[in-house]
Amino acid sequence: MEARTYHFLDRLIGGIDRTIKTLTVPPKASPAPVSDASDAPLTPAERAESARLMRVNHAGEVAAQALYQGQALTARSETIRTALQQSADEEHAHLAWCEERIRELGGTVSFLNPVWYFGSFAIGALAGLFGDGVSLGFVAETEAQVESHLTGHLGRMSVHDLKSRAILEQMKQDEIRHGAKAIGLGGRPLPAPVAAAMRATSKLMTRGSYWL
Repeated sequence: MEARTYHFLDRLIGGIDRTIKTLTVPPKASPAPVSDASDAPLTPAERAESARLMRVNHAGEVAAQALYQGQALTARSETIRTALQQSADEEHAHLAWCEERIRELGGTVSFLNPVWYFGSFAIGALAGLFGDGVSLGFVAETEAQVESHLTGHLGRMSVHDLKSRAILEQMKQDEIRHGAKAIGLGGRPLPAPVAAAMRATSKLMTRGSYWL
């Protein structure tokens, strides 16, 4: 039986379906990572801070889904397109873990998620139009910045919030792996101004999602 060839319209329809599911349907995934140590009680202030930080991480994962989908839509190589979609599928678990933890902490996901999604989708599609090497370099730079961002959150989060910390540690390892994968597939280093613009955009999203 021959494998089906997916054309641009097929991918576009699939992307629309994934957009709807990302923004409206609670994601399902394997159980979230857990710490070997026993959980300690959190103060109200610690719970509130963890909920806000996990909301930022959830918004980042919404944006990551959009970036991968946008890049996959405009990828020139079927191999690269498949690799991007595979990474998106693997990171879908992050979305589920973050959302579940936010609910447990008594928080809510960001009201700005649709903005982050559609903006990131456009950026991802644009990156793909510059060629697969640039697009993969964009992935590698994004993952490096996310790794740094997660390290910062681990430094801010209460040492007693073991469940949230276990999730972030696993996410961090996955981001490192996806960045290395992008480089291995031919990702090119991005010009310094582009990387700086990405950091500025990330800060805007982080601050907005922290409060909203």
